[in-house]
Amino acid sequence: MSLVQMQPRSASAAPAHRTVADTMDSAGLQVCDDMTVEVALSVMASARTEDLLVRNDGLCTGLVTQAQLTAVRDSSAYTDRVQLRDMLDNRGPFTSPVTTIAEAQHAMRGRRPGAAVVDEQGSVLGVLALAR
Repeated sequence: MSLVQMQPRSASAAPAHRTVADTMDSAGLQVCDDMTVEVALSVMASARTEDLLVRNDGLCTGLVTQAQLTAVRDSSAYTDRVQLRDMLDNRGPFTSPVTTIAEAQHAMRGRRPGAAVVDEQGSVLGVLALAR
């Protein structure tokens, strides 16, 4: 899954009025929350991606990165039974497709570099990332 760089798609859209829907990437690789950390890392390596959208019963429950999974695997508390649902904190990060880019950038500063874009029902619509 390639993550979007926060750059305008068209010169006609005013930056203050662009929304997440204008710049998000389509939803990429999605996995179930009962997947183990080791399997998730293997899936990421095979897909050559650094992020996975995590789902449960068809709804997005979070976004995990390769760095997060590696940190969990390398911790002293790790066992091969740790599942993605075990490591998701506060069920997120999420953003709405109608959120402005400025609001999303502000909310994402100092936190994870990406967010799942979800609708009102929690269905995943895409992925948004800050420019690196």
